[in-house]
Amino acid sequence: MNANKEPMLVGRNVSKYFGGLAALTQVDFEVYPGEIVGLIGPNGSGKTTLFDCLSRVQTINKGQIFFKGEDVTHKKPYQVAHMGLARTFQVIRVYRQLTVLENMLLSRQWGGLGVGKLFRQYPASLEARAHKLLHFLQLDQLTHEAAGTLSGGQRRLLEIGMALMPNPDLILLDEATSGVNPTLIETIKERIKDLNEKQGKTFLLIEHNIQFIADLCSRVFVLDYGQKLAEGTPQEIMNNTAVIEAYFGAHEGGEDD
Repeated sequence: MNANKEPMLVGRNVSKYFGGLAALTQVDFEVYPGEIVGLIGPNGSGKTTLFDCLSRVQTINKGQIFFKGEDVTHKKPYQVAHMGLARTFQVIRVYRQLTVLENMLLSRQWGGLGVGKLFRQYPASLEARAHKLLHFLQLDQLTHEAAGTLSGGQRRLLEIGMALMPNPDLILLDEATSGVNPTLIETIKERIKDLNEKQGKTFLLIEHNIQFIADLCSRVFVLDYGQKLAEGTPQEIMNNTAVIEAYFGAHEGGEDD
């Protein structure tokens, strides 16, 4: 599989410790251009911590991370964002007091800007992109509404739109269906499919909704206690005895670190 392609995102022996606790231990993985890959595991297995390390929000203690062939292990978050990596968060992060459109426009900034520059006049091309994405995400009727008035599902869609504003190559989506009603889950699923098939966007998804993963992903890898437990197609993963034990066995975790 993917023998003719170089991976877009690579982790080699990625390890992260918080004090004496190992949150991630020697995690290896690859994500190839054009893939939609799932990342699953019980609560507390290290999924969000891995996203934090990939997006450089957290430093890693051991190992290396490569993006588009470049070692990004020690880069800052805005630097990997500028290279074309975007992410969403487990807890939705939007500016609740600002309008939907203002959220979209602000999300294009890279860092290193003063507060005054954040609210300067935006070029027409940037506003046009924001409007186009809002239409694509079925949020155009809410353009001038405060983001805090949106439903949980609508805020999820807005957060995805904000991640898309810089036109990234790879999007890390952290629990895109959490707290979202079934109708909007289908909308999110269709938008991801369209972005993947028509625009060539690559995705790595953290998700507890196994059906969502099965419908979208060609490949899934599983974390448990900070280690990679398994990797395969959704069907292979759902029939994997070790994965079933991790999800439905004796141990229960809290929130991801």
